[in-house]
Amino acid sequence: MIDSEGRMIIYTDKAPEAIGPYSQAVRVGNMIFTAGQIGLDPATMEIVSGGIEAETRQVLTNLKEILKSANSGMSNVIKTVVFLRDMADFPKMNNIYAQFFTENPPARSTVEVAGLPKNVAVEIEAIALTGTDHGL
Repeated sequence: MIDSEGRMIIYTDKAPEAIGPYSQAVRVGNMIFTAGQIGLDPATMEIVSGGIEAETRQVLTNLKEILKSANSGMSNVIKTVVFLRDMADFPKMNNIYAQFFTENPPARSTVEVAGLPKNVAVEIEAIALTGTDHGL
């Protein structure tokens, strides 16, 4: 449902529930703004084990499911922001990230931060356009 400000709240049970007072994503017009996602398994609400690579894969899978529920997909992402607990993890994160954005990757900023929720290694947020992306 679209509110009086023209916002549509996006929700899917295929991504983790919000762990605070925020939405998984908000659609305004043809743009989707996701909340930062961490490596929570939506089935257990626990952080996946396996370090930065497993966390990055889960984060991007969560984003993919949120975008899918908003009639969008990974090929519609125009900008991401990656927050890393340790910039030394950049090459491993980047390797997994490249598997999700194989053609025409979005613009991206990557920053090291002092801490992240649940002491995870990575958090990623995205801005995307609506529309289908052929199954991605």
